[in-house]
Amino acid sequence: MKPHIKVVCAIIHKQNRTLVVQRNEKMTLPLKWEFPGGKIEFDESEVDCIKREIKEELEIDIEVGKRLTPSLHEYPSFSIELIPYVSIFKSGVLTLNEHRQKRWLKKDELIDLDWAAADIPIVEEYVKFETVSAVQTNEN
Repeated sequence: MKPHIKVVCAIIHKQNRTLVVQRNEKMTLPLKWEFPGGKIEFDESEVDCIKREIKEELEIDIEVGKRLTPSLHEYPSFSIELIPYVSIFKSGVLTLNEHRQKRWLKKDELIDLDWAAADIPIVEEYVKFETVSAVQTNEN
C-alpha cells in the first residue's frame, strides 16, 4: 500500500495577484508549479501548519482565510489530500528556501502554468472564486 499524505497549501493573495512557486529539480514532481505549503505534523491544526510551513519555506507571515475544497490525487508512488486556504500576505521579505522560482500572477494567468496534478482542481476552483469574500479570517 502506498503512503497517503495530508498537505495544506496557501493561495496567497497580495494586491490582486496570487503567489505561485515552482518546485526545484530535486523535489518530487520536479519543476511543477504549486501553491506553497506542506505536510501536517502530528497534533497540528491545518491553520497552524500552513502558517508554520509558509514561514519556513518563504519567511513571510500570512493571514489565513477561507478553506476551499480539498483535492484528492493518486500519484504513482503516493496519494495526497491537498487542503487549500485562501490567504493574504501580511509581512516579511519573501525568500525562497526550497523552491526554484516564484511568480505573482493575476488569476487569469494561473491556468497556463505546468501545475502539479493535485493542484489543478484547486486552481480551477480558485479562478472562479471571489477573492475578497474569501479573505474572512479564521483567526478571529
